[in-house]
Amino acid sequence: MNTNPYNIEKDLRYLELLAKSFPTVAEASTEIINLQAILNLPKGTEHFIADLHGAYPAFQHVLKNASGNIKRKVNDLFGNEIRDSEKRELCTLIYYPEQKLELVKESEDDIEDWYHITIHKLVRVCRVVASKYTRSKVRKALPENFSYIIQELLHEKTEDYNKADYVKVIIDTIIDTGRADDFIKAICEVIQRLVIDQLHILGDVFDRGPGAHLILDMMKRYQNWDIQWGNHDIVWMGACAGNKACVCNVVRISLRYANLMTLEEGYGINLMPLATFAMNTYGNDPCEEFLPKSNGGSDKIDDSNTQLIAQMHKAISVIQFKVESQMFHKHPEWKMEDRDLLNCVDYERGVCTIKGKDYLMKSCHFPTINPKNPTALTPEEKKLMDRLHHSFVVSEKLRKHINLILSHGSMFSIINRNLLFHASVPLNADGTLKEVELYKGKKYAGKDLMQQTDLLVRTAFQSDSNSTERNYAIDYFLYLWCGPDSVLFDKAKMATFERYFLSDKATHKEEKGNFFALREREDVCDRILDAFGVEGSNRHIINGHVPVHVVNGENPIKGNGKLMVIDGGLSHAYHKETGIAGYTLVYHSRGFQLVQHEPFTSEDDAVKRGIDIKSTTQLVEMTDHRMLVADTDIGAELKKQIAALKELLYAYRHGYIKEKE
Repeated sequence: MNTNPYNIEKDLRYLELLAKSFPTVAEASTEIINLQAILNLPKGTEHFIADLHGAYPAFQHVLKNASGNIKRKVNDLFGNEIRDSEKRELCTLIYYPEQKLELVKESEDDIEDWYHITIHKLVRVCRVVASKYTRSKVRKALPENFSYIIQELLHEKTEDYNKADYVKVIIDTIIDTGRADDFIKAICEVIQRLVIDQLHILGDVFDRGPGAHLILDMMKRYQNWDIQWGNHDIVWMGACAGNKACVCNVVRISLRYANLMTLEEGYGINLMPLATFAMNTYGNDPCEEFLPKSNGGSDKIDDSNTQLIAQMHKAISVIQFKVESQMFHKHPEWKMEDRDLLNCVDYERGVCTIKGKDYLMKSCHFPTINPKNPTALTPEEKKLMDRLHHSFVVSEKLRKHINLILSHGSMFSIINRNLLFHASVPLNADGTLKEVELYKGKKYAGKDLMQQTDLLVRTAFQSDSNSTERNYAIDYFLYLWCGPDSVLFDKAKMATFERYFLSDKATHKEEKGNFFALREREDVCDRILDAFGVEGSNRHIINGHVPVHVVNGENPIKGNGKLMVIDGGLSHAYHKETGIAGYTLVYHSRGFQLVQHEPFTSEDDAVKRGIDIKSTTQLVEMTDHRMLVADTDIGAELKKQIAALKELLYAYRHGYIKEKE
């Protein structure tokens, strides 16, 4: 007698819906076969990168070369078959096909022969990077114009005697019809797309470097990616939502690094009113503390512009300290009223009194500050602030980019037993999860804190939300940016005022939270992973936020391999501090590889001289078996689908559901 291994009656409604997609035993069986086969493919390669800070050229190159993955595959594929210089030329072509083709056509005597040889090489590389995927997935990655041709070339080989002429004619015809350049560009883009299955950005696209808007333009076209928001992302999100303190911080940081391109050209923010106000107010002020730092961009500024930027920098900084102080007093629950340092300054003596101790001010020229009410904006400052606020909230492109990182992003993610977040999980001194007050006296810790913070961020952009909650959410961006228990900051203070105005460098120190002191301990990492429900023996925390000082011997691998910090300073502004030019992490079917990069020179050097980013690969953790799709989150989901389809088969075969024609 047959016993029912399923609870068909309970699942009948679900199975009837599933039957609409698979109306016959044959179709359900075919799908089971397909899914079972996918489970046994190698795991796709994941690419992790953190703290981009507007370093568009370096980020673009790292993405194009897949942290050296393409170079490694070319070396493995061709071995001693071709010279190293030819491998280098082939890699450069894959990274920058359009630019490289122009150079080749200028120097190559027999371009048709070059086309033949090169297309054969590119097809071989494409065949290797496509081998991890189903034909269906590869087909979806192909450009429409060349989809059929590339499919044929990938699945037919010249070694096959019966198909050699067939393959040759395809390539001959591509060349004869004048489509060789277009075909080469298309297949190079397919290689770039397939060599990485998923990209994880662990926060901080914005600030310091000049190309954040270019990075996000690029990500609009990228196929499979996610982002865990960083503190520099959140301050731009706050500015877009209308938080005036965030507007000030965004403008101030842009001026600090002479990064006007992102504001003006990228997002159409009108800085002319600020420039006019700064010249009128600080025209005779040397503003030495506010001279801009290098952002690593190609734009050079002359002395007159440098002085103007310094004046604008001071003007917006003073307004920022006023606006922030007002908000700290508006929200005493944040316990940040002690950061109202404008009320701690004796403007006659030129000292700032903090915790009963006097500190000498570097300068004390504040023409817009009333010592009796230091945090009040002057009418001119208020008018300027209103205009800047308007520029940010009506910027269509900024809104689109913020919507992009909202739709692809979150405060944290758990993917394939890896916990991803940008900065911190607030901890008590004993390593237990710290409860943090978020809204109306409600306290949360760990995963709950991250989830509720995520919801609060999204509330700021929902016009149908309760107005009180939405207004608080907009205000809370400031706390996320610089609050001591913020999951995106987690330091005792942000010492911006002290660095600008106080001579004593002891006041500049920003004491990090307990997470940063305890993350070397494996038991603390395990406690965090347990709290977030991350299971398995090879589980990890991956984050960024605080640059790893390789130059001082710091190791990015912490907690006995349980935590990996991959902020190595991709942005030019960090190179001297870290001693390198960034980390990326690659997680493929054999395990983890941490890639340490030296500075990227330029696209021109890469194309004309074949100079790649010099990278050093460190094996972090290798598995004893090759990981398959079955070992991943996608595999777990496919197994559920297979189980449901098997139940549907049972329902068909035992008459619970009738097959349809």
